[in-house]
Amino acid sequence: MTPETVSELARQALWTTVLLVGPVLLVGALAGLITSVLQAVTQIQEQTLAFVPKLAASIAVLLVLGPWMLRVMIEFTQSLIADLGRFAG
Repeated sequence: MTPETVSELARQALWTTVLLVGPVLLVGALAGLITSVLQAVTQIQEQTLAFVPKLAASIAVLLVLGPWMLRVMIEFTQSLIADLGRFAG
C-alpha cells in the first residue's frame, strides 16, 4: 500500500465521519445555544434544562437522518471492500 493510497483512504474516512456527525453536532450546538439564551433571559440556571433539549434534538436528528446515514456508511464500506485488492497489492 502506497502512502498516497493511505492518505486517500484516510481522507475518505474523515470526510465520511464529518458527513455523518456534522448534522447531529450542528443541531445539538444550535439547541444548546437556544437553551443558553433562554436560560440567560429567564435567569434559570438548571443543569438538566441545558442537557435535555440537546439530547432530544440529537435523537430527533438521528431518527430523521438515520436511513441516510446508514446508506452513506454502507456505500463507504462497500467501496472499501471493493477496493480491498488495490489496498493489498
